[in-house]
Amino acid sequence: MGEIVNLRRVKKQRARQDAEAAAAENRVRFGRTKAERLAQEAQRRLMEKTHEGHALTERDGK
Repeated sequence: MGEIVNLRRVKKQRARQDAEAAAAENRVRFGRTKAERLAQEAQRRLMEKTHEGHALTERDGK
């Protein structure tokens, strides 16, 4: 005779494993390290500052 299995527990465990696999895939696909985020933000600020520096007139309110 086989082992008695609680089907509800097995379903929940399989769902957790599937969710963890999907989360791991998303971390690889969309995740960025803190250093990458900070570098991108610094680059964006530098480009914005350079762009505003080439303006012929000052913007209103600045």
